[in-house]
Order: sequence, then C-alpha cells, then structure tokens
Amino acid sequence: MEQKSEAGHNAVHMPSPTVWPMVLAMGLTLIITGMVTSAAVSVLGLILSLASVIGWFREVLPHEAHQMVDAVEEEIEISSARKSIDRLPIDPMHRKLVPLEIFRITTGIKGGIAGGIAMIVPATIFSLLKYHSFWYATNLMAAGGFVSWAGQSDQFLAQFHLEGLLAALVIHTVASVLVGLLYGAMLPMFPRWPILTAGFLAPLLWTGLLFSTLEFISPVLNERISWFWFIPSQIAFGLVCGFVVNLQAKVRTPQFQALPFALRAGLHGAIGEAGDETHPKDGKA
Repeated sequence: MEQKSEAGHNAVHMPSPTVWPMVLAMGLTLIITGMVTSAAVSVLGLILSLASVIGWFREVLPHEAHQMVDAVEEEIEISSARKSIDRLPIDPMHRKLVPLEIFRITTGIKGGIAGGIAMIVPATIFSLLKYHSFWYATNLMAAGGFVSWAGQSDQFLAQFHLEGLLAALVIHTVASVLVGLLYGAMLPMFPRWPILTAGFLAPLLWTGLLFSTLEFISPVLNERISWFWFIPSQIAFGLVCGFVVNLQAKVRTPQFQALPFALRAGLHGAIGEAGDETHPKDGKA
C-alpha cells in the first residue's frame, strides 16, 4: 500500500521492525544450555523469554504496529555477462535417443550364471596346479564368510568341506548374477565394441576395485588370493557373460516408440528425404 509521506515522496505502509523474536530465540537457547551447564543460565534464559513474549505481544495486540517507509523509484537495467551464441535450429529427425533397445532382466541373470561357470575353470586349474586339490579356491572363497577359518592352513583349505562348498556356491552365485545384471544394463551403451568392453575393460576395472578394497572386505581372501590367476578368471567371466548377453533378443524402449514411423520401420530412404526437406541444399526449398 503506497501513500504520500510528509515530504511528498511515495511511502509504503509496513510492519514496524522488532527485536523481540531475536531476544526470544536467545532466551530459549539459554534455557536449553542451562540444562547441561548451570541453573542460573536457565533462569536468565527464562527471564529473557518471558520479557520477549510480553514485548512481542504488546507490539501486535490489540493492533499491529506499523510505520511509513519512504520508497524511491529507480530504474534498474538488467544485464548479463554471458555471451550470446547463435545456435542452429534443432532438427527432431537428428535427435539421438539412447538406448533404443535394452536387454531383459533375465538376460543379465543368464549371462551371470554362464560367466560364473566359466570362471570356475581357471580357478580349478589354479587349485590343481598349486595345491593339488579341487577345493582350495572354493574353500578360499568360503573363508571370507567364516571367521573360524581365518587362521586355517592351506592343507585345511585344500580338503573337501560341505559347509565351505555351500557357502562358496551361494557367494559365487549371488556375485555372478549381480555382475551379470550389470552387464545386461551396460552392454547396450557400448554397441561398437561389446567384446572389448565386456571381456577386458570391465574385468580389469572390477579387478582394480577389488584390489584396492579387498583388504577391508575380506582380509583372509586378500592374504591368500593369487591375482595372477584371478585376472584370467575375471576375463573368462566377462567374455562368456558378454557373449551370452549379446545372444539374447533386445526389447524396445519407450524412446524407440517415440521415434517417427520412418525410423521405426527402417525406411532409410524416407529419412533421407525428410532430412533433405529440413535442410535444403543450394538454396532450394
């Protein structure tokens, strides 16, 4: 609400400023602080709180206190330091929507199971060559879940243990399925080099991550694992899992359904004609 002040300038009718809310906040703070320090601090806070409540109510009841504030009209020129850049118009025909097709969830599960089976082969060869046992790699994986196995000897891990076999089977299956689901979601993003991505890049990244964190995840496994054999096992998993995933049929995403009919039908000639109409050459429409 604008009115004319005594000097003739425009004025705005606004509530009067008050310090009582700040005093009330200080009083409440002192009350809480006194609970862990001294009762005198709480008493001081209570006095300030009561005084602020009375003072605040007196300013709003029975009528709220107001005052006239002079308002000066000023034209403000809005400017920006950003540079304007001319951009070409966006052609919806050239917009890239990715991914157009994805794998089903069951595809990642199948790939993970297949990769997990392939990973067992290098691990078993390692157990046979170094410890002359089929069960060392299995028990070593199970040792990460058994605290009592932390100080066991290599001879103990080279023996058959039913609880070790079951634990390793559960750990290996869950980990393989989870990584398989990751492959199913990741491979459509790299359509040009799926074998390179799935078979080598992803296993090396996964191995580097485990190398830096395995000390905290499983100290037992970190002390006895052979990285020389672990890396080929990961590569075997990646190659088989990626191969199985890429064999499965893909499903179309809503982005694919949003494309023009010419794109969905694969009519490349129609796409080229539409692009020519959108971007005429030699000044001809």
